[in-house]
Amino acid sequence: MSYLDNILFAILLIAGFGFFAASVKKIIRNIKLGVDVDRKDNPKARWKNMALIALGQSKMVKRPVAGILHIFVYVGFIIINIELLEIIIDGLFGTHRIFAPYLGIIYDVLIASFEILAILVIVAVVTFWIRRNVIRLKRFINSDLNGFPKSDANYILYFETVLMILFLLMNASDLHLQNVPGGYSHFHQAGTFPVSQFIAPIFNGMSNDLVGLLYEAFWWLHITGILVFMNYLYFSKHLHILLAFPNTYFANLKPEGQFDNLASVTKEVKLMMDPNADPFAAAPADENANPAKFGASDVQDLNWVQLLNAYTCTECGRCTSACPANQTGKKLSPRKIMMDTRDRLTEVGKNIDANKGTFVPDNKTLLNDYITPEELWACTSCNACVEECPVNISPLSIIMDMRRYLVMEQSAAPMSLNAMMTNIENNGAPWQYSQQDRLNWKNEN
Repeated sequence: MSYLDNILFAILLIAGFGFFAASVKKIIRNIKLGVDVDRKDNPKARWKNMALIALGQSKMVKRPVAGILHIFVYVGFIIINIELLEIIIDGLFGTHRIFAPYLGIIYDVLIASFEILAILVIVAVVTFWIRRNVIRLKRFINSDLNGFPKSDANYILYFETVLMILFLLMNASDLHLQNVPGGYSHFHQAGTFPVSQFIAPIFNGMSNDLVGLLYEAFWWLHITGILVFMNYLYFSKHLHILLAFPNTYFANLKPEGQFDNLASVTKEVKLMMDPNADPFAAAPADENANPAKFGASDVQDLNWVQLLNAYTCTECGRCTSACPANQTGKKLSPRKIMMDTRDRLTEVGKNIDANKGTFVPDNKTLLNDYITPEELWACTSCNACVEECPVNISPLSIIMDMRRYLVMEQSAAPMSLNAMMTNIENNGAPWQYSQQDRLNWKNEN
């Protein structure tokens, strides 16, 4: 590579990582729009969660075919991109496989493993494409995925396939030039190529200069493709590649089914139960401050972990396929709950960008404009979606917070639920009979 190539590569690198850093900054800002919640307890259990679920893919393999194929893609993506470090150094300084002299046989093993993983990634990606577009598994053809989400999934599969093919072609042309009698340019013997050795013969009969030109083309396309892919993540469901780790670390460690009490309600109850409590002492310092909202009607009312969940959603549909409400034809789809939350959060973020850091009310909310009460009340709160999610996302927590808003802020619970709550208030039981009759059932037997 010439000095001009080195300079152009440096510019490309700075631009690629610069845009990516700006996108990450926006994501962090959007997540911080959520209500603060403490998830710093029990770090040992949290690190274990992250190691087993995000790194170890333990929940993915519950469905073995998809799980094993995903491991191929995941491990291949992570390990092959270790070579990105060498590509960056070679691109900046015009060297050729700079790590080879220092790593010796370890370098040969690494390159060989990269190539084998590249083939496994291609096999897995082709299988995923067939499952999604030919076999058309039910969870991949739901109305949730109409439009961009369906295209997004395919774009990623095409991206990964092209990147792996370019990687192998780059290695094959490199191998050809390494074996030129008397040497060619700065190419030297480095690496073992168990896959590329079978591709390299396509360059036989070509001039060395032409092969060198093709190598440069494969190299530039490969590194540019990686940078484009990295920046596409901001717009894609594949943010989970990065966010699965913090998401599993900050996931709820409480037993499934244990719901949190609203702090504001708990405080009021304690004031009522304590005869010595001074209600004025608990009043807000700012008399003009807005009272705390019960539940959530928009993304700013959700906590930051729930917003992180929304960005982490993989749109795999395991939650929806396990949802008993969805299986019986109800409108609820836990996947859609997460996708709608992310879409609304993105919309709020664009609003802030357009108004120089300030959110201007847009007469929209997550409730009603994105998620309907019908969807929320279809949920049986069984936690199947939470159990199924491979990265510990909790659609149920968002559903419950929005239900709380409907009940406590709008008194908009279904008639059957209102009747039950009235009965509990009047009779101490969900059923409509007097408290004196509550134990009559024991006399029937």
